[in-house]
Amino acid sequence: MEAATNILIILAIAATAVILFMGLWNMFKGGSGNTSQKLMRARVIMQAIAVALLMAALFFFGPQR
Repeated sequence: MEAATNILIILAIAATAVILFMGLWNMFKGGSGNTSQKLMRARVIMQAIAVALLMAALFFFGPQR
């Protein structure tokens, strides 16, 4: 279970990075501002998911008291 959680965390962080770079690429090439805005919103949502997964992993698999 812990290995699956680690894989999900890595995938969430990678997806966040990919969405970030897609938004930056769109902005730098002069693409639609609407598309950049949607990508940045998606990045914030994906980033929240990644942070939630990290916090859940620390809660369930962190050091025991």
